[in-house]
Amino acid sequence: MSQRLQFRHFLGSLIRSTRRYLNEVATVGPDDPYAREFFYFGRAAALMAPQGVVYNERYLSIGDETLIGPNVCLTAGISGEQEMLSAPVVTIGKKCIIGRGSHIIGHWSIQLGDEIQTGPYVYITDQNHSYENPDEPVGWQTPTVAAVRIGSGSWLGANVVILPGTVLGRNTTVAAGAVVRGEFPDHVVLGGVPAKVLRHYSTDGGWQSGAP
Repeated sequence: MSQRLQFRHFLGSLIRSTRRYLNEVATVGPDDPYAREFFYFGRAAALMAPQGVVYNERYLSIGDETLIGPNVCLTAGISGEQEMLSAPVVTIGKKCIIGRGSHIIGHWSIQLGDEIQTGPYVYITDQNHSYENPDEPVGWQTPTVAAVRIGSGSWLGANVVILPGTVLGRNTTVAAGAVVRGEFPDHVVLGGVPAKVLRHYSTDGGWQSGAP
């Protein structure tokens, strides 16, 4: 092996090990001073590095033993200085895992129950643009808000989008890429755009196709 190739291998190994070390140091735990800026930062919880955009921490609640993956954006309102009407705006329960690159963008109320897991790049919001005035740019019109609740034990696959007003029951499975809006009962499998019930569980017949 040439000296140039050996040097490249050495340099690559050094960069990787340094990055791992920096990510470990930059991961936020409950004992870090920064954790005190949150409405609640639970026991054994972690905000993994590198972090995405995080602001208005005083309106964000992270449950015990919850893991927020790298590059996750977690926000309340449109800026870190905005005063919200209630606190917390975003609540993530105990023992949740939020996948890499996901966005949880709260303006009114987003509540995630306990033991929820998401794949990467999931988007959850309680606010959407309106388009009532056809003569005004959509981005400048007054947005609409509606609370979001996701039941404990649910699993959201990669690239799922949860829109304002969505209510998911307990132990709900949402297939990758689904766009979800509406209210759904416990123990269902959702998929599609827009999402619909693909399977449901009944105490009499077990898992069955379609809606209950």
